[in-house]
Amino acid sequence: MNLFALLDQAARQFPDRGAVYHGRHRCSTWSELRDRALRLAGALRGRYPAGARIAIASENRPEIVELLYGIWAAECVAVPINYKLHPREMAQILDDASVSHVFASQAIADQLDSGYPVENVEGEDYSHWLTGAPVAAPTTDPSTLAWLFYTSGTTGRSKGAMLTHRNLMAMTVAHLADMDSPDERCSLIHAAPMSHGSGLYIPAYVVRGARQVIPEGGGFDPAEFLDLCEHHPGSSAFLAPTMVQRVIATGRPRPSALQTIVYGGGPMYVDSIKKALAAFGPVFTQIYGQGESPMTITGLRRADYDDADDAILGSVGRARTGMEVAVLRGDDTPAAVGEIGEIVCRGDVVMSGYWRNPVATGETLRGGWLRTGDMGSFDARGYLTLHDRSKDVVISGGSNIYPREVEEALLEHPAVSEACVVGAPDAEWGEIVVAFIVIGGADEISTADLDAHLLQRIARFKRPKRYLAVDDLPKNSYGKVLKKDLRQRLSK
Repeated sequence: MNLFALLDQAARQFPDRGAVYHGRHRCSTWSELRDRALRLAGALRGRYPAGARIAIASENRPEIVELLYGIWAAECVAVPINYKLHPREMAQILDDASVSHVFASQAIADQLDSGYPVENVEGEDYSHWLTGAPVAAPTTDPSTLAWLFYTSGTTGRSKGAMLTHRNLMAMTVAHLADMDSPDERCSLIHAAPMSHGSGLYIPAYVVRGARQVIPEGGGFDPAEFLDLCEHHPGSSAFLAPTMVQRVIATGRPRPSALQTIVYGGGPMYVDSIKKALAAFGPVFTQIYGQGESPMTITGLRRADYDDADDAILGSVGRARTGMEVAVLRGDDTPAAVGEIGEIVCRGDVVMSGYWRNPVATGETLRGGWLRTGDMGSFDARGYLTLHDRSKDVVISGGSNIYPREVEEALLEHPAVSEACVVGAPDAEWGEIVVAFIVIGGADEISTADLDAHLLQRIARFKRPKRYLAVDDLPKNSYGKVLKKDLRQRLSK
């Protein structure tokens, strides 16, 4: 099955109902959205062969919905790119994926110097892509690649997780089974980026005929989010934990139409979720997943919050529908209840591998399991608790930040002779990035100077929130920096 079949089904069932909204403005009905996607598919097929990679680089915009379904109807591969990335980082993804075309917002199109054809979706020329003849709805082998989800590895260099139509259908079914049950009288508010967290949920709400609502600002504003929830019926949304806290901090009551907030992408402390439940009531569900198993490994369902103790609230829930999840010791034997080991999983939602990277694929999918690199333990009730991340990833505000990438950028500064980046707990962001630096090329260096240096090399959200100058970095006998010692310094 091609994912376009979900839009085709919605258009036949609810042809005249609103499908895509920009704020309160209706952009298209379901039949109009279907027609626009098929016309876009016709234009893509006229230029590119099946399997061509088509990139989407934009802040949240209504066009993203029709672009995804137009790409799938053309039997091409969608490559959504996080709009927060630095242009140099975007170019690296475009090169790795060997994309044929890029659809971008004006702000990003003006910055890209990729050597690939770039279409500004806000310009007049974009409308020409929708004026040709529509193609017939496709019939596609479900093992065909649908989405290249770029997720950085331990080196910080992006890898493309290959998600097939079957993978995304399995994710869709699991979401509807476990997390939310929308219908045609419901809405999905895209407060989080549609390039990953929120965009992956589009199919689950399309198949039920629930409207897609994109904030006018293109990003996340707590007040606008609540306003949209008050206006659109049966509202649901995916939010990172820091976004949940910002919504609660407004002090506004829960809109009566807000029915589900799915949170994930970073740690939510027990005290924070208790405050959220006290303010908004039982509207929350939680997901734990990775780009390699999109949004779907374990989760806390709505019923799990009923009379939940701190152990449950501090966990990431139980195995999701269609998923087998285990905790393994270093020798790949199952860990006992309460014993910490590596979290592994398998199921139809797990990626088929990394794009053009057989070595990384073999390491990550070894033995038939997806090796998450996360350390955790199960309790006797089947709830999984995360304890640490073996890959040293810092998750801040729902975004993954890889220390080596920041360290390498810092070391390009002539005044920095050594650098080590770690995460520190933070009540608002979950974690913040802290950089320990050894100054070698100058007597002193300012935070502003370091910030300006990094802005030329990496995305703004990856910059450290704190810089700590040290005489030297603690190391073991092999010369490896002891990050544990640095984290202990921060906890004192």
